[in-house]
Amino acid sequence: MSYIYETHLHTSLGSLCSRVSPEDQIRRLHHYGYTGAFVTEHFFNGNTAIPKDLPWEEAIDRFMLSYDLAKAEGDRLGLDVFFGFECSYNGNDVLTYGLGREWLKSHPEMMEMSMRQYCEFARAEGGFVVHAHPFREAGYIDLIRLLPRSVDAVEILNANRSDFQNDRAEEYARNYELPVTAGSDLHIPQCRLAGVSSPVRFASEMDYCNAVRQGQVSPIVVFDGRETNTLCD
Repeated sequence: MSYIYETHLHTSLGSLCSRVSPEDQIRRLHHYGYTGAFVTEHFFNGNTAIPKDLPWEEAIDRFMLSYDLAKAEGDRLGLDVFFGFECSYNGNDVLTYGLGREWLKSHPEMMEMSMRQYCEFARAEGGFVVHAHPFREAGYIDLIRLLPRSVDAVEILNANRSDFQNDRAEEYARNYELPVTAGSDLHIPQCRLAGVSSPVRFASEMDYCNAVRQGQVSPIVVFDGRETNTLCD
């Protein structure tokens, strides 16, 4: 038996680029047979939906609300919901797992850090940092940045990236002998879903992090309606 996890998910409550509620995202993943999911909203240095004029601790509580609602829906359905977040630096993004609400409230100085400084700080604090879609291209991205000595793993299968970009990410991970993971980067209802398969069920964020470190997860495409001509809601 294997357990399937979505590791990269956004909702309309936390990310401006999403138009799906936390509850609806969880219900959709449950429909497709996922065991669990990580809510990874864009943080304040990315495309956040959190007002920028809030006091820091209040902003963190608002940021955590999508996770809280998703977890409540997951508990109702029997789908495990975990927390993570995505930091952005000029279009280059890293996902962090293992650092939660109280850690965020204690470290407003993270907003003044460069991408490298943040990665090294978060890892020193016990966080697990994944380079998300490292070869993503867009008009607002000036250049692709790679930080192989400052991340713990690489997202080599992203359901919203091209095969070319995912293949380059896999080469990057292989060349630097970095662990690998995968996720949908889910913002809206879409016809392709990805994630990781695990032989064991995770009880915490760190269970996932340790499984990635040890090469015990497999990046997979969970569903591809484009290939089956399935209509996606």
